[in-house]
Amino acid sequence: MTARSARTGEDAEDLDVEEVLALVNDHSGRGQADRPGDSASVPPPAAHGDPAAPHKADAHHRATPWPEARAIAARAARGSRRAAVSMPLDTALGLTLAAPLAALTDLPSFDTSAMDGWAVAGPGPWDVRDEGVLAGHAEPRPLTDGEAVRIATGARIPPDTTAVLRTEHGRIDAQGRLHATRDMQHGQDIRPRGQECRSGDQLLPLGTLVTPAVLGLAAAAGYDTLAAVPRPRVEVLVLGDELLTEGRPRDGLIRDALGPMLPPWLRALGAEVTAVRRLGDDAKALHRAITTSTADLIVTTGGTASGPVDHVHPTLKAIGAELLVDGVKVRPGHPMLLARTQENQHLVGLPGNPLAAVSGLLTLAEPLLRTLAAHPAPEPYELPLTDEAHGHPYDTRLIPVVLRGDQAVALHYNGPAMLRGIAAADALAVVPPGGARAGQELELLDLPWASAGIEVCFT
Repeated sequence: MTARSARTGEDAEDLDVEEVLALVNDHSGRGQADRPGDSASVPPPAAHGDPAAPHKADAHHRATPWPEARAIAARAARGSRRAAVSMPLDTALGLTLAAPLAALTDLPSFDTSAMDGWAVAGPGPWDVRDEGVLAGHAEPRPLTDGEAVRIATGARIPPDTTAVLRTEHGRIDAQGRLHATRDMQHGQDIRPRGQECRSGDQLLPLGTLVTPAVLGLAAAAGYDTLAAVPRPRVEVLVLGDELLTEGRPRDGLIRDALGPMLPPWLRALGAEVTAVRRLGDDAKALHRAITTSTADLIVTTGGTASGPVDHVHPTLKAIGAELLVDGVKVRPGHPMLLARTQENQHLVGLPGNPLAAVSGLLTLAEPLLRTLAAHPAPEPYELPLTDEAHGHPYDTRLIPVVLRGDQAVALHYNGPAMLRGIAAADALAVVPPGGARAGQELELLDLPWASAGIEVCFT
């Protein structure tokens, strides 16, 4: 969704860099009491005739600091997680184990050959049997001293075998006898039963993320299904009469960017998107959609400010929702919100501007979904910026960056209504109030596909 400046006074708080600098200059002589975080730091209402000014001051007072907002979102979903379900292996990728993974058998479950070659008994040279031993066949006949048999990788070891002689380490003489071309140790290239684990051993703990390797281990250990935490169900409600779903912008209408962007992004965060509904600016439709939804999380786009067609706050009040976060001290994305609509259901209201909506997604939706899906929090990390980054005088600022070696390079086109920067980005850098100097290390929020890859992320 793109800018709705004619409709939303709060979206105007997502200032561009030039506006931030102007604000800093306007208040550069205001004294020590105007430090970020002090109540006096809120700019005073403008002259009569600016109806947004008093609202801005009130919004800034009640807005939640960015780190605290993320923590509230993560805590809010505790106790709201759905019961574990038994999932077939081919549907469990990306979920979290709801029970420890214990071995159902010894691995390997019998002595197996680690190489193609010959199973031999006793010292050489050896007489070679006519038949061979292949993987997947029943237990072969025992060997006697001085005897060898051709064997394939993964095949059962014949009883009384001393070692496996690799194909490249043996030769057959003119009489058909096998000779070793290098020294051989007892038990060489035999994988003994239970080498990796014994039946009942814990292979992985509760809470492990199911990766492709985990699926392979589970299958090898005898599992057809896994007990896992199901994906949180998310419903997206796209608001705004001015949105087009196809073609070029025209006649005062604009293309909806969030409808195509949010569902795959939410799936990348581990969610199951159950529906995307386009409601326009219809208060009754919004009320009906929220009160009839069975999703774990409802995500709305736009309508979080106080304009004449911004219906999210009035609707939440009408249904008795608990407002947990009402505005966040972050740019872009200040007018985001988080509410508990039912005991086990939450709503994240995203601003209408596209990059502001991304900010809201990563600030509120990501921590909440992570808790619902029982995913571990990513390890925080920092990298230095190559250049100075302008900041908001009072609030955190999120800017798209690309990673170049051990540095982060800020991208242009990072205004609240712009997606050009984030489309090329690897991460968002967290710029503290007041900005950051060149070389200063900043926390980075990875974009899921930047590290995992598109194919892993969205499947």
